Amino acid sequence: MGIIAKQSIYNTLSIAIAFVIGAFNMLYLYPNFPGKEFQGLIVAVLANSNLIQPFVSFGVQHTLIKFFSDCESHEERDRLLWFVLFFPLIIIALVLPPYYFYNSQILDFLSNNNANVGRFPLLIMAVAISTAYFEIFFSWLRVHLHSVFGNFLKEVYPRLITFILLLLVAFQQITIDNFITLLIWSYYLRVLLVAGYSFYIYFPTFYIGLPKQWSAMLKYSALIFLSGAAASFILDIDKSMLYALTSDENVAFYAVALYIAAVIEAPGRAMFQITTPLVAKALSENNNERLESLLKKSSINLLIVGGFVFLVINLNLIDFYTLINQEGYASAINVVIIVSVGKLFGLSIGCLNNILSNSKYYAYIFWFSLSSALLAIALNYYFIRWYGLIGAAYATLWVLFFINFSKILLVHYLFKIHPYSIKTVSLLISLIAIYGLVFWIPSLLHPFYSIAIRTLLITFLFAIPFFIFRWSSDMELLLKRLKDRYP
Repeated sequence: MGIIAKQSIYNTLSIAIAFVIGAFNMLYLYPNFPGKEFQGLIVAVLANSNLIQPFVSFGVQHTLIKFFSDCESHEERDRLLWFVLFFPLIIIALVLPPYYFYNSQILDFLSNNNANVGRFPLLIMAVAISTAYFEIFFSWLRVHLHSVFGNFLKEVYPRLITFILLLLVAFQQITIDNFITLLIWSYYLRVLLVAGYSFYIYFPTFYIGLPKQWSAMLKYSALIFLSGAAASFILDIDKSMLYALTSDENVAFYAVALYIAAVIEAPGRAMFQITTPLVAKALSENNNERLESLLKKSSINLLIVGGFVFLVINLNLIDFYTLINQEGYASAINVVIIVSVGKLFGLSIGCLNNILSNSKYYAYIFWFSLSSALLAIALNYYFIRWYGLIGAAYATLWVLFFINFSKILLVHYLFKIHPYSIKTVSLLISLIAIYGLVFWIPSLLHPFYSIAIRTLLITFLFAIPFFIFRWSSDMELLLKRLKDRYP
């Protein structure tokens, strides 16, 4: 896993930097300058953009990854690359006219008749189109095993641009309307940057005609599109419904809590940028031994890093919210805990999603996504009405458990493999024991010192079982290399 480890480290660093910048944006700049209401509005607008994005891309970014390894010649690969670039243009040509004439009805449906979200139809569609093409070029880089720069543009770039724009708002150099306009242009600049780098890495020769497997590609894209649309609902419907059923401020509080919980996913997001094409290759070669190795290694490695981050975040929550000292945000502390449990379970399945989506059984993904989306809508509707913020968190937790557990059962049935081992059991027992021990440690006079001391204690306690049970030979080798490089 040398190439995985190397690029995963760089990608993890990018995501870590992105989370720091994003946290400063969401916890300080947004609340203190444009205000919580504007923050909630932007979160809701971007959530609605993410709901529309699958209709634009039609899943071709996933098609590129799945079929790239199956192409037997450079010509076929080049035809595939041009196919995934041109096909979304047809979709955009079909989508734009009805969106232009019926955008108010579409946005009313997505935002549950919220007038504020409906004020920005151009922003929502523009961001959806730019994000769709960014994902296509990012997949281009991933199949060529060059994910680092694309990951930087995906994670760091938008948060850095937002940081700069919020500073300009804070110093009264631009207005709120200027903020929105510049945000749109920044997304298209990102597309130009990733496109330029993709063509620099590999510029395909243009051939007239479709790839040989174009029919299978369209079928795959259609199912992935439907799955992606349903998955987008799972990711963003909670924020949209919370915005519609409660208030702008609640969306801001909830978004910040989700942002904190999402830190746990950072290792997975970093690793999957490079494991996806490797999984696709193992499936193409029918190498089940390699496939099982990738699944188990990715599971234990992600659970180790994610489990450690889970402990650091959830055992320091009270001090962290005290440190940021923003009125109302601490009301979502329990949201962080509830959602992060679901995120940790999601990490534990390793690269299982990649196996399903790149295998001949990819059609199951659609049914999982559809049922999960319907479940998310139903649970969010009732739980938010009953419990508000916490209700949205419980809905998210139940959906995450449902979809991931279903996928584990399916992969075990189809491939006779699963992501877990005896090491998984010892790791979970260690996480529970460490949480129980550190939870009772009281806060000190200043929250910063409490966070620092508690984190050092967590690190020490976590290192003991890590080396005793030898959970991951890959991580031990990585630590040894770092020690040799930086003695």
